[in-house]
Order: sequence, then C-alpha cells, then structure tokens
Amino acid sequence: MDQEIVQRIEKEMEEAMKKYDPSHDALHVKRVRQTALAIAKTLDPPPDMLVVELAALMHDMADKKYVKLEEGKTLFDHFLPVFESIPVGEGTSAAIYLGRDRLELVAKVVENVSWTTERKLRAAGAITSWHTECKELHCVQDADRLDAIGAFGIMRCAAYSSATNRPLYVPQEDYESKKYPKDCSAIDHFYDKLLHIKERLKTDAGRDMGEKRHQTMLDFLAAVDEEASAI
Repeated sequence: MDQEIVQRIEKEMEEAMKKYDPSHDALHVKRVRQTALAIAKTLDPPPDMLVVELAALMHDMADKKYVKLEEGKTLFDHFLPVFESIPVGEGTSAAIYLGRDRLELVAKVVENVSWTTERKLRAAGAITSWHTECKELHCVQDADRLDAIGAFGIMRCAAYSSATNRPLYVPQEDYESKKYPKDCSAIDHFYDKLLHIKERLKTDAGRDMGEKRHQTMLDFLAAVDEEASAI
C-alpha cells in the first residue's frame, strides 16, 4: 500500500515539474529521493522511510522560486488534497491511511529543506530542537544539497543560469568597470553558496558524499580560472 501511494505521488511530482527548467526537474527530484533513502538506511535507529521518500518527492513541488501559495494557505493545506485524491482500499484515501501527524511531518520537512529557509532561521535565532534532531529532515536536506554540488551541481548551476539569463563567468575588470552588477555570475554562486554547503550537511553519510563532490567543484573552479587567465 505504501508503494502505491509513492507511485501516485511520483506521478503528481512528474506532472508538476514539467514546467520547470532542468535545474529543478523531475530527474533532480528522483536523484534526491534516491540519495535521501540511501542516507536514511545508514541511520540507527532508522527514520520513517515513507516520510523520507514522500518528502523527497515533494520537496520542490512548492518551491518558492516557482510556486506562490494562496494567501493564508499552509503547505499542509496545499498538499492535503493530493493525498485525499489517492484511493487506498475501499472507501478511504491516502490522507486517512497516513494520518494527519505523518502528513504534517511530510509538509514540515518540505517547508524546511531549503538552504535559504535554514539561513533565515539561523539569522533570526529560530532554529529549534526539531530542526537539529529530525532525522527525516536531515536525510532530505542533505540529499537536496548534495545534488547542488559536485558534477550534477555544476550542471544544475549552468542550467539555472541559462533559464534566468545569468552570465556564466564575468572577468574581474568588468566588475570593476561596473559593466555588470557585482557577484552576478554562475561562478560567483559557487563562492556565495555552493562551496559552503559541505559545512551544513547533517548526516555522516551526507558528509562523506559531500567531501568528494566538494573537491569536484574545487577542481572545476581551478580549471575555470586557468582557462580564463589564458584568454
């Protein structure tokens, strides 16, 4: 029964992500799901694996870069009709089968996955014990951040830059002459955010994966500097 729900949510996700650019498409979500479950299997005691999988599948279905919730509507309110529409057995739905507590946890994990959300919470001193202890959150959070670094992270950064018409690389002299606004390129995004992700991974498995992916970015940036200096 759990897998029937997962399959329906996966279909909902694939439909929702069709309108997004390749940096936030269904293939990104599936990689996050795969990595989140792999991380979850290393934890003892294990987290709620179904919550991890559902939250991973839904983590970008209400991404604030692309989706604006109706005024006064919570993420739980936004997701509830999806689960209510999934029949489970006779006369019941996935919403009833999973129960409110589990659905609220899925929504809360999704709501707190993003780097920006965590940064704002830290700046406001609003990180709670739930944020530091919730294993389901940590699995999805680490998985999403791992897909932002390494080889896939490099490709996703380029894809998002293309979708938003962000320059890939800006020579320092063009910044100094104010031809371009400061820190506006894809390469700047590595220094502003991506190179700091390794420090914010929560699980041992995530940190182990992050080390290699971080080095991949350093090697890439060194190659960019070498090629740019030869122009």
